[in-house]
Amino acid sequence: MFVPFETLPANSRVWIYTGQRTFTKNEVETIHSLLLPFCQQWEAHGHPLQSSFSILDNQFVVLAVNEDFHNPSGCSIDSSVGVLRKIEEVTGIDLLDRSRVPFLINGKIELIPLAHLKIQFQNGILKANTITFHTMATAKHQLENWKLPAEITWLAKYLPTTAFTH
Repeated sequence: MFVPFETLPANSRVWIYTGQRTFTKNEVETIHSLLLPFCQQWEAHGHPLQSSFSILDNQFVVLAVNEDFHNPSGCSIDSSVGVLRKIEEVTGIDLLDRSRVPFLINGKIELIPLAHLKIQFQNGILKANTITFHTMATAKHQLENWKLPAEITWLAKYLPTTAFTH
């Protein structure tokens, strides 16, 4: 059962998917047209899931479920991946590639391959205070401060020890 995203409790479970590029207006409409009916009928073992979605920064798709209402099952989570694959198929935008990390660089979201992170930090292209996105958030309340400096995220392990600002 679909509910407006802002009405979900703060502890609702979220899954965040990063688009390989910024969505166009038509792509946002397509994403909405596929996710709305999915959320309206999303269920786990015959029980409706109170769910919603949001598009953040025109490049991230967030699916959310109120686990206090009913817990999603493995099969229901798999079905959510199925709708994301459908979105990929219709739009041509990869949403399931976890091998790139989003950063805010010069006001634009840039995706940096995991394999390049250490060298990017060593060369000063990325810095400890470069803003990244908390795409590993698992609860809705974590989205309130989801743009964070790299040094206070899991990315800190890639920083040279002299790069920390505090």
